[in-house]
Amino acid sequence: MSNGFTTTILHSDLEAPIEHYSVHKPMHTAVAYGYPDSRDLVKVFKGEAAGYAYGRQGNPTTAALESKVSKMEDGIATACFSTGMAAIASMCVALLRAGDHVVSSSFLFGNTNSLFGTFNTQGFDISFVDPTDVDNVARAIKPNTRMVFVETIANPRTQVADLTRIGALCAKHKLIYVVDNTMTSPYLYRPKRDQASLVINSLTKYIGGHGNALGGAVTDTGLYDWTKYSNIYDNYKNAKPAMWGIQQIRKKGLRDVGATLAAEPAHRIATGAETLALRMEKSSGNALALARFLAAHPKVTKVYYPGLEDHPQHKLAGELFNQRYGALMSIELADGIDCCDFLNRLELVISSSHLGDNRTLAIPIAQTIYWEMGAARRAEMGIAESLIRLSIGIEDQDDLLGDFRQALEKS
Repeated sequence: MSNGFTTTILHSDLEAPIEHYSVHKPMHTAVAYGYPDSRDLVKVFKGEAAGYAYGRQGNPTTAALESKVSKMEDGIATACFSTGMAAIASMCVALLRAGDHVVSSSFLFGNTNSLFGTFNTQGFDISFVDPTDVDNVARAIKPNTRMVFVETIANPRTQVADLTRIGALCAKHKLIYVVDNTMTSPYLYRPKRDQASLVINSLTKYIGGHGNALGGAVTDTGLYDWTKYSNIYDNYKNAKPAMWGIQQIRKKGLRDVGATLAAEPAHRIATGAETLALRMEKSSGNALALARFLAAHPKVTKVYYPGLEDHPQHKLAGELFNQRYGALMSIELADGIDCCDFLNRLELVISSSHLGDNRTLAIPIAQTIYWEMGAARRAEMGIAESLIRLSIGIEDQDDLLGDFRQALEKS
């Protein structure tokens, strides 16, 4: 029998015996792992046998979380990292070489945009395009293109990438197709269905959900033929070909970069993941109700949310995400209303830079996380000086709407 999403995650740890009949994989905090027979240690180092050699390369608690994430994304293997940014950086370092070209969304999350800008000065060639139309991606492909990188829903303006057609394009050109699924989570969308090769998740956000642990993950969907990828080192071809990519990400990314996810945050994220479906249903419902309320309010001039009919990718988002539109939105207030003053009038909503928390969070974009870009780059990206990003939580809907109502009335 094939179980549903939540049932599968809840019982993932119990697929193998756990000491003392615990229902959770416990925290294994050891850094070193000893073997009675030194030849067994040798086999683990060579990848000839399963096991653990050193804590920087993983531990049993993190491995249990990796198994959960793989099941969520219907992947064949996952590597976890200390943060989502570490996952992206390590994946690129592991798979790309000097002279390689990447086509990337121009609507990237600020830190990813900054990272790719750095890579552009260090031998990688990265082109930024509008991914809402596959033709923009197609025009950017060069003979040395190795990878296409997109996000499902852009942060903060909520543009939705043309995911299905980009996947078909990448399959045609045999390119690695990387989809950052953080803003939708594997509950709302599985990039594998649109031929993604690798899936990124910031585990800090919706999968963890409680704002108490940092983490990131790269999941291999099993769709990419790594035997056709020239950047795989011979050392990592001792495993099944389907595992070459994720093994190189582990060795040249996780091991060499050292961005290890420790046991304690891994345990917290794994526990939080059990309620992902419940939280996403509630927060997505709250977000749609709030977006409709704000769109009708005279003191709000613009609401960016894929669930609204006037959103440019509303129809596409409904098809991709099964008529759920996530919990991220941004708004612009009427002229004369200071965005910080407005945020200070909210009583339930917390001013914070985080996303994907159980609580509703808000932040003025231009003055904080996009400040470093400068006004010109913000203008190119459509980031207004009055833009406020909202990450909607699981509060009672009437309370949430009431809080925005009273804050707008006082503005």
